[in-house]
Amino acid sequence: MDFFVGLCDCGTSPQLGKLEDFGESGRAKEPPSARSGGDLWGYWAKRTTGFGCSSTMVDGVMILPVLLLLVFPSPGWQDDELKLNMVHYECVCEGMSCGNGDRCQGQQCFASLSINDGAKVYQKGCFQVYEQGKMTCKTPPSPDQAVECCQGYLCNMNITAQLPSSKGQTFQGEAAGYSMETLIIVILAPVIVLIVFSAVAVLIIRRIQKNHMERLNSRDAEYGTIEGLIASNVGDSTLADLLDHSCTSGSGSGLPFLVQRTVARQITLVECVGKGRYGEVWRGQWQGENVAVKIFSSRDEKSWFRETELYNTVLLRHENILGFIASDMTSRNSSTQLWLITHYHEMGSLYDYLQLTTLDTVSCLRIVLSIASGLAHLHIEIFGTQGKPAISHRDLKSKNILVKKNGQCCIADLGLAVMHSQSTNQLDVGNNPRVGTKRYMAPEVLDETIQADCFDSYKRVDIWAFGLVLWEVARRMVSNGIVEDYKPPFYDLVPNDPSFEDMRKVVCVDQQRPNIPNRWFSDPTLTSLAKLMKECWYQNPSARLTALRIKKTLTKIDNSLDKLKADC
Repeated sequence: MDFFVGLCDCGTSPQLGKLEDFGESGRAKEPPSARSGGDLWGYWAKRTTGFGCSSTMVDGVMILPVLLLLVFPSPGWQDDELKLNMVHYECVCEGMSCGNGDRCQGQQCFASLSINDGAKVYQKGCFQVYEQGKMTCKTPPSPDQAVECCQGYLCNMNITAQLPSSKGQTFQGEAAGYSMETLIIVILAPVIVLIVFSAVAVLIIRRIQKNHMERLNSRDAEYGTIEGLIASNVGDSTLADLLDHSCTSGSGSGLPFLVQRTVARQITLVECVGKGRYGEVWRGQWQGENVAVKIFSSRDEKSWFRETELYNTVLLRHENILGFIASDMTSRNSSTQLWLITHYHEMGSLYDYLQLTTLDTVSCLRIVLSIASGLAHLHIEIFGTQGKPAISHRDLKSKNILVKKNGQCCIADLGLAVMHSQSTNQLDVGNNPRVGTKRYMAPEVLDETIQADCFDSYKRVDIWAFGLVLWEVARRMVSNGIVEDYKPPFYDLVPNDPSFEDMRKVVCVDQQRPNIPNRWFSDPTLTSLAKLMKECWYQNPSARLTALRIKKTLTKIDNSLDKLKADC
C-alpha cells in the first residue's frame, strides 16, 4: 500500500545514485537488511536505474516493470526455470538405443509405440536434452506413432503407449489438449452470435417499416376531415363527373390533389394487364368504373415523380394524351407503392393491337392522325396566365401508345419527358437515369451528337420515332387485298433486343431505314404516308418535319379521302 501512496508523494526531479553506494572495487553494496519497505524499493530503484527521488515511496515507480514481470512471468522464463531446475531421473530403458543396460538417466522418461513395416515397435527410455523432451512429449499421437512421457523414478515402467483408435477417432484438436466441450463452444459461439445479430437486424428493419407506416398514417390523418368534406360534396358522382368538374376552372390538369388522394384510396385492384421493366399495370375499379393503375417499382420512383409532375401541368389534357386521374404514394403488404391512376383503355397498346388487327384506309388514317395530334399538342407551348410549357416525349413507340374504343389513339408514359418554357428559357430535363428505347433512337442520339441544351433537338427525336410508328401502322393497312405481318422497325437488321452498338451501326454508319414494300406505291394513301415517313427519317435533324406540319399533312390526306368518297 505504501508503494502506491509513494507514487503520489514523489517529487519530479531525479537524483543520481551517490558515490558512497558503491564499494572500493566499484561493485554495488549489498542492500540493507533492516530497511523499511519504502527504502528498500528506493534502494533497488537506484540500483537498477541510477535514479531516485526525494521520497522513498517514489523509487517504487522505477521498479514497476520489474514487479509486473515477477507477477506475470513470460512463458519463456518459466521454460528456462524448468530447464535449470530439472533433476535427472532414473528411467526404464528398452529398445535398440539402450545398448546392454536397462536403465538410463534423463530429465524425462518416456514409453513409445510406433508402426514399422506393419509391425508394432515398443520402446522405453529417457530424454537427456530438455528441448527434445518438450517437443516430443507435446506432439499429439498419430495413427503410426504415440509417445507417453512422465517424470519420476522408473515412472515409465508400467506405462504403455497406445495408438489412437481408428473407430471413433477423436478430433485432432482434442488430442492437442482441447476438450470436446471446448470445440463445441468454439463452433457454436459464432453461430449463436450470427443468429443474435440477424434477429437484431430483423427487429431494426421491422421497426423502420413500422415508423414509415406510422408516418404515412399520420400524413393521411392530416387530411382526414378535409377528405370527409370532399367526399360529402362529391357524393356518388361518377369519374366522368369528377373530371368534368375539375376542368371547369380551365386548368386541364386533372383532379385536385385532395380528390386524387380520396380516389386512390377507394380503388380496388382487379387484374394485372401488363408488366414491364419499370412496374405493372392493373385494371382497377372505382365506384363501378374501370381505371388503369400503373404501379411503379421502387427503383423507378423518379419516373413516377416526373410523370406525376407533368400530368399535373395545366392545359395538358387532350383527347390524344392519356387521361390522368390521380397519383398517390400508398402502402400495400408492408411496402410502399407508387400509383399512377389513368383512364383505362381495354384495347391495349398499339403494339398489341397491330399484331391482331388489320386496318383499312379510314382506320389507318384515324390512328396516325390522332397520334400526330397528341404529339403536336405536347410540342406546342401555350401562352397565358394558365399556359402550358412545350413538352418532348423522348420515348415515343407503339408500346407507349394506347388504342381507344373510337379507333383513335392517345400517347402515354411521360416518365422521360422534357419541358421548356420560352418565358424563362429554361430546359427541364428532369432527374431520371432511364434512357429511351434503343430501337426507336434517332441517329443523333446513337452517335451522341445531339445538342442536349436545345429543346428543338428533343422534338426532332420525337419526329424520328413517329416516323417509325407510322411505318408500323402502314404495314397493317390492307390495299388490293395485300397486307404485311406486323414487325417492329429494323426487324430484319437487328436482333430482338438490339444493343446500342447494333443500332448505331445500322442507323448511323450504314444509314439504313425500314424497308418500304412495293405494293405501297399502288395505293395513293400509302404512297403519301411513305413520302411523309421518309421526311421524318432525315439524317440531318433540322431537315425533319415538325409535329404540326405532320398533323396538317395527314389532315389534308384524310380530307382528300373524304372528298374522293363524296365524289363516288
